[in-house]
Amino acid sequence: MGAAVNALPLGALGFGAAGIGNLYRAIPDAQALATVDAAWDAGIRYFDTAPHYGLGLSERRLGAALAVRPRDEFTVSTKVGRLLEPHPEGSGTDKEGFDVPATSRRVWDFSESGVRRSIEESLERLGLDHVDIAYLHDPDVHDLQSGIAHALPALEKLRDEGLVRAIGVGTNSAEAALVCAEEADLDLVMLAGRYTLLEQPDVPLLDRCLALRTGVVNVGVFNSGLLARPDVPDDAHYNYERAPQNLVSRARRLAAVCREFGVELPTAALQFGLRHPAVVNVTVGAGRPEHVAANAARMAETVPEELWDALEAARRD
Repeated sequence: MGAAVNALPLGALGFGAAGIGNLYRAIPDAQALATVDAAWDAGIRYFDTAPHYGLGLSERRLGAALAVRPRDEFTVSTKVGRLLEPHPEGSGTDKEGFDVPATSRRVWDFSESGVRRSIEESLERLGLDHVDIAYLHDPDVHDLQSGIAHALPALEKLRDEGLVRAIGVGTNSAEAALVCAEEADLDLVMLAGRYTLLEQPDVPLLDRCLALRTGVVNVGVFNSGLLARPDVPDDAHYNYERAPQNLVSRARRLAAVCREFGVELPTAALQFGLRHPAVVNVTVGAGRPEHVAANAARMAETVPEELWDALEAARRD
């Protein structure tokens, strides 16, 4: 991967800050702070956030938690593409999965001025003078061609000017990620839920990223919770919805194979996420300190090499 990525201390495990933006449920400020502190205590030094997460709450909380840390010892990424505008008529809670008041609204903006404004406003919320990595967020959801034509060149300019150290794209779509990697000089691709123990349909993307020297930050390795527990429950989720029974059954087969080797399913899911050489980091979200500590412990476990062959055989069955 490029020199910019080599210079960034990502580490094997990163912290995804959607949870401290009240994803699905509200948590107190003190719990959010304790969760970031637990990540730091576990040795995590890469923290990913976005304006989208809690209408800015994630960035504010993350910035407050990191304010007491030496700036040169951690890496922060945020995202561009959605600006936050006041929404005086907004009532109730946010309708996009975050338990926060709907006093702001998201406005798509892939223009150069919009990208620059997004970074400036993120810096204000984070309380930082720079972010290390800026990703274009979900271009396939809004307008992929506009993202390629306008937002990615704007990010390249920001990197050339030294305002960010690295740029990339963050998406659930391997197809969109591949198009962006081919069209722009990206340092990173943040790929969500598409290279996991359960499914690996996108190894060609990873192979191409390796050839392009574009690092991959792998997120969503638990497939929205389906692989997050040693025993897979009937009501497990996949892709943010209740998992179909065939996937629950497949995950249970993988869990059974893991048990034969004395390994729990979430441990295998976390460590598998790093196995492709293009992957430079696995980032996992958490909203409680104990969840961060558990993830760090799982990433540090020793897993028998033979397990991976057994899991691949089970996955093909």
